[in-house]
Amino acid sequence: MTRRVLPALMLLTLALGLGCKGDTTTAPAPAPAAAPAPSPAPQVPTAAASDHAPAGYVPGTWEDWCGGHAVPESVCTRCNPKLIPAFKATGDWCAEHGLPESQCLKCNPDLQIVRPPKADAPAPATQ
Repeated sequence: MTRRVLPALMLLTLALGLGCKGDTTTAPAPAPAAAPAPSPAPQVPTAAASDHAPAGYVPGTWEDWCGGHAVPESVCTRCNPKLIPAFKATGDWCAEHGLPESQCLKCNPDLQIVRPPKADAPAPATQ
């Protein structure tokens, strides 16, 4: 019986040994997964530098305009938060939306804030 078992054992050992001789190089370990980037905090819309009134503008003129927020630059509380106390003091403040009630299009959807015409523009025709 050992004569039959011994050759079978040797054959099995040889087969297992050959099966493991394929690729002897080790595969590189996979790179650890990068942690997902944190979600950026919600940003308050800000006007681009080119959307602001030029230096030395005169309030109430065409140049007095914040293009990013579509209000006169001289009263844009989103670009100049120092103006907020003055609006609050006069009761012109929408606490829900964080801007003057006189500029709050969410509370006053029919509100129209119009940019003054350019000084050299022809006056609109009247009938």
